[in-house]
Amino acid sequence: MRKNKHLIEGFIFFGLLASPLFSEPEIFTRYLPVDGFVKGQSGMVLPPQEIEPYVKKVEAAALKNQKWFEEFSKNSKPGVPLPFHENLGLTKKEYAQYKTIWAKRLFKPSQPVALRLEKSADGDWMISATGPGFPISSLRYDEEKNQLKSPNGLMKQIQDIKGDKESLLGSWAGQEWKHESETTISKTMENFAIGKKANEAIGYIVYRLKEVSNTGRNLYDRRIIIQFPIQK
Repeated sequence: MRKNKHLIEGFIFFGLLASPLFSEPEIFTRYLPVDGFVKGQSGMVLPPQEIEPYVKKVEAAALKNQKWFEEFSKNSKPGVPLPFHENLGLTKKEYAQYKTIWAKRLFKPSQPVALRLEKSADGDWMISATGPGFPISSLRYDEEKNQLKSPNGLMKQIQDIKGDKESLLGSWAGQEWKHESETTISKTMENFAIGKKANEAIGYIVYRLKEVSNTGRNLYDRRIIIQFPIQK
């Protein structure tokens, strides 16, 4: 009996040692498995080329009436076509055709990317990425504070993403973190988002790092969109 008791205690002790000493971040594991490679693709979302004449008309109208255009587009949703206005340089018929073409946009993959959710050497979580996705490998997730640590500073979680069906990536939902800092010379803006396409087992990672001079000139602008399968 004593021998059996020691065996049971030994199994319990071994079980404690074998169990993970840290929790897995559900905010990421809903999209990526821990310590497992996922093959994705970096790329861009592009509408058919037939949209170009309409875009050029809007660009010409914006240059002609810059102050109005800045005010009109100021409160618009990012990546969503502006609502119709005669100052956009399009007739109602042309605007309807533009929207029809925009609805046919597709994700165009360019390069393969391998993703891996893992513990970093410093004890935080990270999503390592190969190829064009490599910049996101520098981010570290502090689960206790729900913050991402970037070489540029802390990234705090902002409002959850609820993508409009007309937005660049269509209907999708996810989480986003943001960093902003400013010096006498420039302003830095950094965003990281991860989420899932509505009604499909397709995930997205979107990353952007932008630096603008205090005169408004773009100094640096890097955007990364990664599409990957979500494994159930």
